Amino acid sequence: MIAFLGLGRMGAPLARRLLSAEHDLTVWNRTAERAAPLGAAGAAIAATPEEAASAADVVITMLADGPALEAVAERIAPAMRPDARLIEMSTVGPAAVRALAARMPTVVDAPVMGSVDRAAAGTLTVLAGGDVDRVADILATFGTVVRCGELGAGAARKILLINAVIGAVTLTADLAELGAGLGVPDPLDLLAEGPLAGAVARIRAAGADFPLGLAAKDVGLALDVAALPVLDAVRERLLKAPDQEADLGKVLK
Repeated sequence: MIAFLGLGRMGAPLARRLLSAEHDLTVWNRTAERAAPLGAAGAAIAATPEEAASAADVVITMLADGPALEAVAERIAPAMRPDARLIEMSTVGPAAVRALAARMPTVVDAPVMGSVDRAAAGTLTVLAGGDVDRVADILATFGTVVRCGELGAGAARKILLINAVIGAVTLTADLAELGAGLGVPDPLDLLAEGPLAGAVARIRAAGADFPLGLAAKDVGLALDVAALPVLDAVRERLLKAPDQEADLGKVLK
């Protein structure tokens, strides 16, 4: 049995993937009404994270940030079975993952690259660290599994790669504004022909949903590691946006 904790933008479609693969699934979310659609689709709904984790062979966490993960981990650690495995899929960085390993049974870090559209389609890139073999079939439900090495290696790569995306999208937005100011017709089309093609595609993606507030959080995780003036400026820009729930691709707006 799998327990899935955290049914936000990414968690809900990932949980649905598990149901589609006919896994026995129990779900929990801090805001209980978010679990109702999964219950209607066949998942059991737990009232607490402890209840969800206590009978599970595998527990998956997909939570907003480090404090949310720490709060849930404190509750489920005493409840988990000694032979249970924890798959940590949140974007929290390698230090938080290693802290989990000190208090839990077997931990695998498996953050993902891709947004809600790819989560629903099962085409994410899963950056897995630790003893992946025992959970490889579950991770494959979500997309292509990249084995990154020791515990925390997936989390480290996620911080690097997501900051590349955030930085590139923000730069592309600025360059599009520059192009418009210079009178360049269709500046995004022009930028799509060069090294920022991926960022242009992300800006134009219709099914993606990566809130600016979470993007700023992920940049903050990078800034915790090193002094990075460019990313520091990117974070300030993201935090000044009036709608922190807007998708990163709408930074142009």
